[in-house]
Amino acid sequence: KELTGAQNVRFIARVYGGDADALVEFVEDFAELGKSYYMPVRSYSSGMKARLTFGASMGIKFDTYLVDETTAVGDKAFRQKSRAIFSERMEHSSSIMVNHNMKQIREFCNSAIVLENGRISYFEDLELAIATHQSMMV
Repeated sequence: KELTGAQNVRFIARVYGGDADALVEFVEDFAELGKSYYMPVRSYSSGMKARLTFGASMGIKFDTYLVDETTAVGDKAFRQKSRAIFSERMEHSSSIMVNHNMKQIREFCNSAIVLENGRISYFEDLELAIATHQSMMV
């Protein structure tokens, strides 16, 4: 908790064998945390933490991303920037996404798993998965 945002990002780069300087620079630009980037993460709001972690994950090119509604963080401009970079990453990677935003599900997914009462159902037909999910929500 005493590490700064930049120090956390440097650590993440080392864990994944990435270029620490490049990742620190990428996240500093992407996350838009200003001076807070060099302050302890314990002082961050939940939104600032989300921007930091999303920036770090987008700064590393993974084969598969695990995403939990992360593109919903921040103001409209930041959400657009997040969707744009995530779309760019999806051109060469895959993802497992947890999301309640059907627009984003349609934008990023081509199949789905619906969870109900501890049971999962796999759907190759995305629209059928969405209809099933929505029918359970009423």
